[in-house]
Amino acid sequence: MDIMDGMSLNIEQTNKEKLQAVFPECFSEDVLDIDKLLSLCGEYITNDFEKYKFEWKGKSECLQLAQKRSMGTLRPVKDESINFDTTQNVYIKGDNLEVLKLLQTAYYRKIKMIYIDPPYNTGNDFVYEDDFADPMARYKEVTQQTTKSNPETMGRFHTNWLNMMYPRLMLASNLLTDDGVIFISIDDNEITNLRKLCNEVFGEENFVATLTVIVKPEGRRYGHFAKTHEYILVYAKQIETLTMNEVIVEGAEYQYFDDIGGFNLKGLRNRNVQAFNSSNRPNLRYPFYVDIDNPNKNGLCTVSVNKVDRYVEVYPSTINGLESVWRWGREKAENEIEKLTAYKGNDNEIRIFQKERKLTQTAKTVLSGKEIISNKGTKELQELLGKGIFDFPKPLKLVKMLTSIGMNENDLILDFFSGSATTAHAAMQLNAEDGGNRKFICVQLPELTDENSEAYKAGYKTICDIGMERIRRAGQKILKEFSDNEELGMRNEELKQSGIINEELGNEKEETNPNSKFLTPNSSLDLGFKVFELDTSNLKTWDSTLSLDDYAQEEIIERMKNILSRVKTERTALDMVYEIMLKIGKPLTDTVEAFEIDGKTAYSIGEDGNLIICLAKDVTPEYLEKLCELKPSKLVVGKDALFNDTAMSNALYICQDRNIELKLV
Repeated sequence: MDIMDGMSLNIEQTNKEKLQAVFPECFSEDVLDIDKLLSLCGEYITNDFEKYKFEWKGKSECLQLAQKRSMGTLRPVKDESINFDTTQNVYIKGDNLEVLKLLQTAYYRKIKMIYIDPPYNTGNDFVYEDDFADPMARYKEVTQQTTKSNPETMGRFHTNWLNMMYPRLMLASNLLTDDGVIFISIDDNEITNLRKLCNEVFGEENFVATLTVIVKPEGRRYGHFAKTHEYILVYAKQIETLTMNEVIVEGAEYQYFDDIGGFNLKGLRNRNVQAFNSSNRPNLRYPFYVDIDNPNKNGLCTVSVNKVDRYVEVYPSTINGLESVWRWGREKAENEIEKLTAYKGNDNEIRIFQKERKLTQTAKTVLSGKEIISNKGTKELQELLGKGIFDFPKPLKLVKMLTSIGMNENDLILDFFSGSATTAHAAMQLNAEDGGNRKFICVQLPELTDENSEAYKAGYKTICDIGMERIRRAGQKILKEFSDNEELGMRNEELKQSGIINEELGNEKEETNPNSKFLTPNSSLDLGFKVFELDTSNLKTWDSTLSLDDYAQEEIIERMKNILSRVKTERTALDMVYEIMLKIGKPLTDTVEAFEIDGKTAYSIGEDGNLIICLAKDVTPEYLEKLCELKPSKLVVGKDALFNDTAMSNALYICQDRNIELKLV
């Protein structure tokens, strides 16, 4: 029976178990023989110490820090959220190092794209030193003071920056999907070090591109030249399985036309047969049926997913002995069959094509245009929040462009240097434009704003206040833009007449749900976000830093009594529920539904209800049996609720008989 210890994923143990599964012969008494492992990989030990490597002071400590388990948790903040119970978007207030650790179990290899705009290390921006002994204590300290700069006069100028970035990138790399990608904005100060750092973390073979972004066409005085650009480094999780989208070509010309309009043809067969074939993507290999005898005037033929007697059956071709696959799954092909057509070439091969209504091309490595220059981002934020609120926010068009290239319509994006939340704004805007369902996770340190700043005067006490308000107002702006749509306009008029919303679109009456500050134009457009705040675990731990010699006997007894109850008294049941979800591996956006049985509250997690959490007191075997009748695959019960060893044994037997995993907390 597992008992939760309140700690994040043990990355070191997980990695060790992976190695043991593949190379059991390299372990003796559970200790890794590194020399034997290297020899099995063809790397034989020599005395040659003159090897090419990237080193700096503190590097090994950074690796340990990245793998040191977190004793923190993420507490829900409903009153700062929008549509808390239904949204799939997340905003987290906290130190990104600890947050990334806490996300490891629930989001391991689930994030398609990461975009970050970290401190450029110009000498004025913030870089703080992590605390290896107690990161949570350091976080509490940092958030109670104005953060400090990293001046070039400091002897460890580059080292400090590398020590901040290295463990964060290590943890972030674990979260990317196999076909995922990371974009990192940077300038000349650290571009060289960042490239070396990413080669180490992601692998030199997974380098994709260095993008040059023209941010100031007229130039900014920079030594002997006028500086016009910054950079974005692009790395894949696995270059051989990386999938990226093309960009739309403005003013495109079309080769074909139908009743809807112009279109061009894009082959439906996946071109990367080495990475995608029937052996690893069997669900993407299925037949289409083509009416090859009745082409239209352009020679294009009708396509069906369902078998028709006189139609010809067509599978994706076999290349170099590998059976290739389609880019679309069967379900999508059935739902969007009107977007497909077929053509018989001169080689008599029948090919399936997608009708592309927008002409696309591979993105260029130099990005330019008036919509992505630096002051554009400043103006956009000024329109939403006012003048002087945040310095140098990224332009919306730039992040939208990266997002459209790096992820698909239903993917998840992470930004752990969120700043003014341009990434969240970009994801929502793209969804509004193309009907997608992209989700975001934004993480930002609640750094205090300067008391003399315009942001502070406007009521924004921390950078998080700025980011969250930007998302709220961006959502309202998107909603208003939709009012131009005739169908949506009719719907909103009905809502106004029924009294659900006021005359101004998106402005709810005060008596409506405070966690649903505006209405979405349709069920698929998610303009909300769940807010969570980093804090110490809800579970009590023995404070080993305090010596028992300093206490009287009565005080020692009181401390021991206090630790008997595992959950901190000031924490809510919902705090505990989300900590359990996070550390068991459930996403923060899974539904949480409270229900009662015999007067005791329990929680069903997720649409399928496979996880049930019960934190009630005095749980009896009869009550447990009633929970088990709901057929969860996993049941979490408070350890305090099972008042003795007999009750604990009974609970274990009841769950084992029903093939339900039992965890105690």
